[in-house]
Parts: sequence; C-alpha cells; structure tokens
Amino acid sequence: MQVSSLNEVKIYSLSAGRSLPEWLSDRKKRALQKKDVDIRRRIELIQDFEMPTVSTKIKVSRDGQYIMAVGTYKPRVRCFDTYQLSQKFERCLDSEVVTFEILSDDYSKVVFLQCGRFVEFHSQHGHYYRTRIPKFGRDFSYHYPSCDLYFVGASSEVYRLNLEQGRFLNSLQTEASESNVCDVNPVHFLFAMGTTEGKVECWDPRTRNRVGLLDCALSSVTADTEIDGLPSISALQFDGALNMAVGTSTGQVLLYDLRSSNPLIVKDHHYGLPIKSIQFHRQLDLIISADSRIIKMWNKDTGKIFTSMEPEYGINDVCLYPNSGMLMTANEAPKMNIYYIPVLGPAPKWCSFLDNLTEELEENPESTVYDDYKFVTRKDLENLGLAHLIGSTLLRAYMHGFFMDIRLYHKAKMMANPFAYEEYRREKIRQKIEETRAQRVQLKKLPKVNKELALKLIEEEGEEQQITRKRKQKNLPSLLKDDRFKVMFENPDFQVDEQSEEFRLLNPLVSKISEKRKRKLKILEELEARGQEEEEEPEGKASDAESSESSDDEKGWVEEVRKQRKLLRQEEKLKRQERSKEDQQTLLKPQFFEIKEGEEFRSFKDSAKKQKLMKKTLEDRLKLEEKLGILNVSDTTVGSKQATFKLKKSEQQRKQQEAEKQHRQERKTLRRPASHLKSKRGRGRRFH
Repeated sequence: MQVSSLNEVKIYSLSAGRSLPEWLSDRKKRALQKKDVDIRRRIELIQDFEMPTVSTKIKVSRDGQYIMAVGTYKPRVRCFDTYQLSQKFERCLDSEVVTFEILSDDYSKVVFLQCGRFVEFHSQHGHYYRTRIPKFGRDFSYHYPSCDLYFVGASSEVYRLNLEQGRFLNSLQTEASESNVCDVNPVHFLFAMGTTEGKVECWDPRTRNRVGLLDCALSSVTADTEIDGLPSISALQFDGALNMAVGTSTGQVLLYDLRSSNPLIVKDHHYGLPIKSIQFHRQLDLIISADSRIIKMWNKDTGKIFTSMEPEYGINDVCLYPNSGMLMTANEAPKMNIYYIPVLGPAPKWCSFLDNLTEELEENPESTVYDDYKFVTRKDLENLGLAHLIGSTLLRAYMHGFFMDIRLYHKAKMMANPFAYEEYRREKIRQKIEETRAQRVQLKKLPKVNKELALKLIEEEGEEQQITRKRKQKNLPSLLKDDRFKVMFENPDFQVDEQSEEFRLLNPLVSKISEKRKRKLKILEELEARGQEEEEEPEGKASDAESSESSDDEKGWVEEVRKQRKLLRQEEKLKRQERSKEDQQTLLKPQFFEIKEGEEFRSFKDSAKKQKLMKKTLEDRLKLEEKLGILNVSDTTVGSKQATFKLKKSEQQRKQQEAEKQHRQERKTLRRPASHLKSKRGRGRRFH
C-alpha cells in the first residue's frame, strides 16, 4: 500500500504493488510472498479486481453491494460482490462497450451501448434482448418517470426508446451536428446534452421542446487559456436541482447555475486533454474532475485545489463510492486502481478495517530504510580513509553525501578503528552504571508554589506508570508538564489554602497524608541545600504496617470529620466574640440628610418604598397600580386593550383639595339649622 500526501491530505493507494499470475500454484505464491517484500505488504481488497488488458468504465449499484466494470480484450463485463470481496460473475460480449447503465438497485437490470450501434439488455440470468439504433451512439441516459432511454451520438437527432412499450418513439431534432454526452437531472428530470460545437442544449421531456441553450465554448476561453481548436463538450454532470458541471475537450471545467448563462467558475487542468469524468462531493463542497492524466479535487466555490492524484497509467473513468472516502478508477492497464482518502469520508462498511489500518499508520509512520546501503558524508569518508573512492561506482552521490555498500562500510570501519570493540564495551558498561544510578533516589526540583500538590502529583504519576507497565497501556500526560497548568505552580495567587473550611471538610484525612509529604519535603529541601545527590532515601515502613495504617485511616475517618467540625465551630465562636468586642468599641456617629425644597420629611420608609418600586419591572409596577386604583385596564369590543391612568397629585393640589373639602363641610353645617326650622314649621301647620 502506497501513501502519498498533497496539501496535507493523505491518499492511500490500495491497489499498489505487483499482482501474481493466476496460473501459479498456492505453494509458489506463498514462496514469493516470503521472498518479495512488495508482494507481502500489498493489500488485495477485492480478489481479481482487474481486466485482461484495459478497463473502460466502472460503476457502483445503488445499494452499494455490487461494482460493475467493462473492458477488453475480449470485450467483457465483470461484477464484483463487495460483501464477499470477490468476483460474482463474468460475461463476454460480441463488441466493445462504449458505456453502460445499471437500471435496478442491484445487478439484475443492465443496459450496454456497444460500438456496432447495438443496445444490449441483460437481466439477472444473463443476456435478455438486443436491438440497434440508426446511428453510432456515444452516450445515453435513462429517464425514470417515462421509462425512456435517450441516445446521443453521430447524428443531430436524439433517439428515444421506451422500455415500457418496447418500441422507439419520435426522436428529438436538435441544431447540433453531433452530440457527445448527455445527462438527466435527478430532481426535476431536465434532459441536457453536450454537442461537438461546444454548446449544451436543455430539453423538457414532458413537452419535448428545447428550453435552454448554453454556449460553453465561448465561456471556457479566458485570457490565460491557449486553445488550438473549437472546444467541444466531453463531460456533463448535474448536482442537485440548479447546478451543472460541464467539461470540455481542451481541459476546462465550467460550473453553471441553471438560472444564469454565465459560468460561476472556470477551472483549467492545464494539460489540454479532454475531461473524461466529473463527480460531486457534497459534504466538503468539492468537484472531482479527471482527464486521462490527472484527477483533481477542488472547491466549487473558490476553485482552490484540495488535492490531486496522478496514476501511473491513463485514466478512462472515475467512480466515487457513495457516502465514503473510496475512489475507483478504470485505467489503460489490467489492474483497476482503488484509492482511500480518509478526509473525504469513512471507509465503506464492507471494508471498515481500513479506518483502523490508516489510523495505525498515522500513529506509527514508517521511515524509508535502505537495508543494504549506508549513507555517509564527505567527512565520514575522510575519517575512514575512503576519500579516493569519490567518483567511482562504489559510491553513489545523493544530496550532501553518498550511498555505499554496507559490507564495504563495515570492513573499512574495522580497518580504520581496530579498537571499536573496546569502545563498544565501555559504552555498555556506562549504560549499566546509568541503569543502577536510575534506581537510586533522584532529587526532584519542586516548584515554588503548591509544593505539596506537586509532590502528590509526582507520587500518583509513579503509581500510574507502574500500573500502565503491567497493563501495557499508554502513559497519560502529567499536569506538571502541561503548559495550561503552568501558572498554578508559579503564581502565588493559586496557592492552596489548607486552613479554609472547604478544604478541611472535603479532605478529612489530609492531615495524616500531608504529614508524610511534609517529611519528604523537608528531606528534599535538606538534600538540595547540602547538594548530596547520592544520599539514599530513608527507608519506609513495611507493607504490613502500611496496610494496617490504611485500615486505621478508614476506621478513623468519621472521628477525623467530627474533630474538624468541632474545630470549625470553636473558630466561628471566637470570630463572633471578636466581632462583638469590636462593635462595642466602635462609637455610633449621627448621619445628616439634606431635603429638597418643596418636600416634607415624613419617614425613611417612603424613600425605601420608592427605591424598591424603581427596581421593579414595568409589569410589576402596573399590577401594583391596578391594585391601588391608579391604573384601570379594560378590553374593548375590537379586541384591543384600553388603559386609563390617574395622575399623582402634588402637595399644593392636595392641600387645596383638603381646604375645599373643609369649606364644603362648614357650609353644610351652616345650612342645617335653617333647614331644621323649616321642617318644624311645616309639621306644626299640618297638625294645626
């Protein structure tokens, strides 16, 4: 499997490597695999995924289970089952296939357009029917709503064959002399065809009338392009309801919006070769265009190159496996190429192991090693006494040095340095001494801030390393080495307060553990001060003592929590007493407030009420005013709301109203005796 990278996009060629002949026995194949590294490392994703000489077209069924390819020689079609990773069947044909279409979800209904004007239908069991069209065909498309096949070729007419009625219908008469390609939009079923004059004609199959004409030859010519002749249309592909990509014979790709006659973007391959295939990748907004030499992937909005591939042999067709990052090509060679690009998408479900394989390769990249050669510089040759060999066949110049045979290098080194064994022996002794020193106590430089926390992390890291060695797991990164937590061990503002209430309640046993760490910290500080690097660490307790200590810690956990709570209560009492003493000592001073003119002082409660009202929302204030009777909200007949307000009265208005009210009461009292006398007189008259 070969790995290439362009623009940081990894491309895995799954069909790289030599293929073994079919007539070889299994014993010889195994012997070759042992000897040859390339054969041993190759990946045969699908067994016998090749043609005898050349493959021309390749397609995938709609259910994704079958891959069909046509090629020569002899003309044949091969169907591969992806669930079995092998060939399902092979059928030979009478003439070469120009193109073909899979009509069903699987391989049961296939139509082939052949060179001799023949149209051949195949069913599940094999050959079903064969007919002929009047002129040589170059491409065809299937119109699903009407079950019509549209054939274009060396004629101005577009032939229609209805599969439901089993007969030819009236053909479409175009202005073009010949047509090369055609396609049907999968959304609104508009039929488009590309002509040799560089134009695209769009037809409505319902009315059988032309509804649009695009002059792509004129739009493809820009200031930078050099064209020998008139560009014709060589590829055509719809994307959704509105987008259409057109490829020309001079190597340009034009992206159109069907609502405009001008292209959105023009992309040139710069090879002058006809575009053979166009594919759309909707997830990443990419267009995959290919000529016979290169496959380019570029952004459809900006035209920026995403990545590209240049196979060893000429390209005839490109097929993108749906909803995955797999790409297949039909080439001018027996073997059909399979590429896997993880950036485009995951591997198909029938070869999901590719994801794990590529992840392992990315984690452990293999460096290229020349086993039989040694790279040496000019200085190395002078030290070995082989400078006179420069220019001979024994040295091959490469970059800033030379490649030489590894056997010659070892011989020259033995002659130039006969005491190499002594140096090797000294090096081994030095390594052994370093291993023994590593077992001794090594002084650890602790940070200035949070020393106990750093010591705790170091101890935990050592325990985790022992566990990971036993379980053969990956070591996790340490917080001390992580730049994100660097400030916690440098800035004194991040110092852990062990006397705080939260720390003491959350860590009831921290006192016993911290005592051990404090001892270690004192020992480490003493060793740093004295500079005794080789001083041994004081021996700890035995394992039985440690286990008994851990059990005592578990039993005394509740008692330790109670002690901590009692201490916290005592501290709170002391703080309250100190606060009461301070309050007694402090003298209260009077505070003076200024009243504005025209206002009367009632109490501090009114100002407090006003402040509370100002803090409330408008909705709360309106509800309060409704309760007090200041605001009245009522519904109208139309459905709207009517609100009436009563304005607050000022002090002068209130005084005036009170005076008027008092005056009215005085007048009433004055009128009462007169009315009383009149009533008495009236009564007396009546009785008399």
